Parts: sequence; C-alpha cells; structure tokens
Amino acid sequence: MTETAGSLSADPLIVATYFTLAGDVNPFAASTVSPVPFALRAEAAGRAGYRGIGLGAQDVLHLMKTLGPREIRIIAEANGLELIELEVLVDWYASGDRRAESDKLRAALLDAAADIGAVHLKVGGDLANGDWPIEGVIEDFAGLCDDAARAGTGICIEVFPGSSIANLDVGTAIVAGAGRPNGGLLLDIWHMVRGGIDFADIARMDPAHILHVEIDDADAVQQGSIVDDTIDRRRLCGEGELPLPAFLRAIAETGYNGAWGVEILSVEQRARTPEEAARRSFETARRYFPGR
Repeated sequence: MTETAGSLSADPLIVATYFTLAGDVNPFAASTVSPVPFALRAEAAGRAGYRGIGLGAQDVLHLMKTLGPREIRIIAEANGLELIELEVLVDWYASGDRRAESDKLRAALLDAAADIGAVHLKVGGDLANGDWPIEGVIEDFAGLCDDAARAGTGICIEVFPGSSIANLDVGTAIVAGAGRPNGGLLLDIWHMVRGGIDFADIARMDPAHILHVEIDDADAVQQGSIVDDTIDRRRLCGEGELPLPAFLRAIAETGYNGAWGVEILSVEQRARTPEEAARRSFETARRYFPGR
C-alpha cells in the first residue's frame, strides 16, 4: 500500500482485529480463547475483503498447541491474509510478580510471533494507574522492542484513556525516548475521542511514531464506565457518532502508510456469525477510504 501525506490509499490493508471476529469472548474473561475455529475466522475475513487478522494472547498460544505455526500460516495465506497481529501484553514496565508473569507471556508471544510471522504485538499501559517513572518505562520499552526485533516483529503501545499511557504526550515520550524503529504507538479513534485528544495534535505527529491505526464507532457520549463502553458498546463504522472522516484526515496528514485495524467490541458483534461479523465490519469500514 502506498500513500502520500494528506491522502488515504485507495487500496488499504485492512485488518480484522482479534475481538472483531473472536465470537462470544469477553476481553476480561478468565479465558479469551475464541470458540470459533481459526479456519472459520480466516475464511470469513478473507471473503469479506480483509487482508489481515488478529489473534489474542491466549488464543494464539492455544492455536500454537492445537494447530501449530505451519498450519496457522497456511490457513492465513490460503485466505489472502498477509498480515497477522497479536494482542495484548501488559505489565512489561512493572516489577515483582507482575513483571515475572508478564515476562513469561512476553517470551511465549514473541516466540509465536517469530514462528507465524506476526507483524506486531500490541501492548498496553497500567489500567490500575500505577505510578511508573517515565525513565524506567522508556528503558523497559526499549528492551521489549529489542526482544521483538530478534523475533522479527514490532511493538505498538495502545494509547488508552484511564491507563498509565493515556495521551499522546506520554506515549510519544516513551516511543521517542526508546528510539527503536520497530516500536510505535497504536492510535484507535475510540481512545482518541474518549481521551479528549485533539485531532490537530495527531496530524502534527511524526509518522515514525505511529505503528498502527484502528477505527470503529460509538455514541458521542460515553455510556456507563469507560471499560463497559469500550468492550460492550462500540458500533460499526458509520453507525455511531464518532468523527471518522476527521480522524482519517488527521492520520493522512501525518503521512502514515501502514495498515488499518477494525476493532468492533460489542454485545451485538459477539452474537454475530463469523460471516456476518466479518462482512458487516469490513464493508462499513471500507466505505471511508477512496476508490469504493
């Protein structure tokens, strides 16, 4: 895909993020392994027009044991899915038992990324709002990126309101401070709007600091808690009130030329069949790009 600053590609590489097609899986459940076989998810994604697919942390480790990396790659390639992403790792900045558990998952996910050719691993900040000195977080992020580089993959920090990495200033300070070419930010319109982030600030960003972008929709006003709103009440693109065209213009102004994830987390999306979930999420997102 090629783009120039200020424009969007007419042939975007659009990715079905994990929870968009995972079926009846709550992101905060004890088990987040999808009840939908990977082959069915991949087939639905490919038929809808997606060119990439996401796998959750527990799900990919389950698939590595039950299918193996070769079969995962074969299924993805057979359905035209040229990009695989993994999510999500937390506590990579922490200490003690939290860090020890995170490091175990980190090693397993990076091994999986290397074996299946995943393009990046999403990571997040502390939802408990722990006080982690920025200098230490920068150092930890640099080390995580170095480990990921040895696995042939990237690391993207998802800026999330209510977490310890809630805005562009903090996220950019970490990414720029680490200075690793395979490390960047993940910008999701939902988090940008709910976090009160000005799109003008996005438009001024260095594209080297943006590793991935996600789109979705929602009501103009948050419904319930921020966690409930983000995992239960997102809407298909164009079926809510988020300013998607303005967000896409801001991203285009940076010169970003990467892939676009579609992340629909909602009660309704979890109830849809794989075919319907893929078709409706892709078609409603694709109409925001030129050439369609």
